Amino acid sequence: MSNFSAPPDPRTVSPFRSIVRRMVEGDRVSEKPAPVRIGLALGGGFARGIAHAGVLRIFEKHHIPIHCITGISAGAIVAAAYASGASPDEIARAGCAMRFRDVGRWTLGRLGLVRSDCMQRFLERLLKTYRFEEMYTPLGVMATDLSTGEPVAFSGNGLVFDPIRASCSYPGLFQPVRHRGQLLVDGAMSMEIPAALARQLGATHVISVYLPAPQIEPRNVFDIVNRCFQIMQRRSEDRWRSESDLVIAPDVRGMDWNAFGQGSRLIEAGEAAARAALPEIEEWFAGTQARAA
Repeated sequence: MSNFSAPPDPRTVSPFRSIVRRMVEGDRVSEKPAPVRIGLALGGGFARGIAHAGVLRIFEKHHIPIHCITGISAGAIVAAAYASGASPDEIARAGCAMRFRDVGRWTLGRLGLVRSDCMQRFLERLLKTYRFEEMYTPLGVMATDLSTGEPVAFSGNGLVFDPIRASCSYPGLFQPVRHRGQLLVDGAMSMEIPAALARQLGATHVISVYLPAPQIEPRNVFDIVNRCFQIMQRRSEDRWRSESDLVIAPDVRGMDWNAFGQGSRLIEAGEAAARAALPEIEEWFAGTQARAA
């Protein structure tokens, strides 16, 4: 018998070659590195949250793009302002001019000493838009369900006022916010930094901005309660750090929770911490470009 074999039928070879080509091209596409999408997660700190404006100012100056931004407590206010289109300079000016009366009114109540209704007027002046779905940058705000102790995340759609007020409602001082059947308090009670929420909003790299607690001797019952909460929060610190690719910690330890009069120092602290982090952030983008070349 002859070993001669007939030439392959073009009708069968052509589709086979097409399949192989698509497989090879698909592999090439899959090898392309994913773009860097930075999520910025801002922690709380009341007046010390003004430092976040300094971080944003440096990022804007060095053209660091922010894919999404999340916040808790004071960080929620800054995050919402930035997401709505307010510039870092506008946020900085508002923070330096801000006083306690802008966000709270002392009152005698069973659930807290301060009402936060007036915070909405402050937010209406600061924010460029008031709904999650209208934000220029995807926004996430986190509060805590007082009944279950679980974090409650807000994003996607709806008005931002109640979620922000809830996220800022420090237990025992601010009255809780009732929203959609839940009684909500400060987001930091369940998660100190909303890094995981930034991941959920599509971030590939999460930068958490942590405002260290002031190292001062307690002077009153509020300082003692505040210190107890800080000790409790340290036990969950590993959770948000594990979701963070980078942690920026402005040196605000010498400044009190109501240090509104030290706004310029707080902004400078944020700028210094962000500036120190720039080389690592720029490496993310350089690494992506090198792999794509």
